[in-house]
Amino acid sequence: MNMKIELIKGDITKVEADAIVNAANSSLLGGGGVDGAIHRAGGKQILEECIEIRNKQGKCKTGEAVVTTAGNLPAKYVIHTVGPVWNGDEEKESKLLTNCYKNSLKLAESLGVKTIAFPNISTGIYRFPKELAAKIAIHEVKNFKSEIIEKVIFICFDDENAEIYRTLLKE
Repeated sequence: MNMKIELIKGDITKVEADAIVNAANSSLLGGGGVDGAIHRAGGKQILEECIEIRNKQGKCKTGEAVVTTAGNLPAKYVIHTVGPVWNGDEEKESKLLTNCYKNSLKLAESLGVKTIAFPNISTGIYRFPKELAAKIAIHEVKNFKSEIIEKVIFICFDDENAEIYRTLLKE
C-alpha cells in the first residue's frame, strides 16, 4: 500500500492527525521552535509524560523516538524525536536525521497510527541544510513500507521549506 504524502504550510499544533512528530531536544523538556510550540499548545500533560520517560530511560538519544499522549492538541499522540545538530559532518548527521524519520514511522506503526505529521526536523536552530533535510525526509517516507500508515503530512513552517518540499515532491 502506498502512503499518501501531503504538504501543508502552517502550524503543526493545529493539524488533525493521529500523531504529530516533535523535533525535540535530548532533554525532552521542551525548548524553542516546534518543540516549545507543541509543549505550549499541548499543555503540561505532555511535559509530565516526558519527565516520566526521562526518569525511566534518561535522555533521548539523537535519532531515537519516544511517544507521549497529545494533551490538548487535536492529535492522539506526540512522537518526540531528537534531530542532529549540523556541524558539517554530512554523512554522520544525515544518517542521524534518517533515523529520526525511520524510528518515528516505526513507532507510529506500532501504535496503529493512520496519519502522521512531520515538521522540518533539525532545520531551525540546529541549522541542518534545508534542502538536504527535505531530501532525506521525503526519501525515508517514500521508502517506508507500511500496511498501517495511510498518510504522511509534511508541515512546513516557512515559505522556504514549503517551496523546497513542493519542488522535491514533484520529482
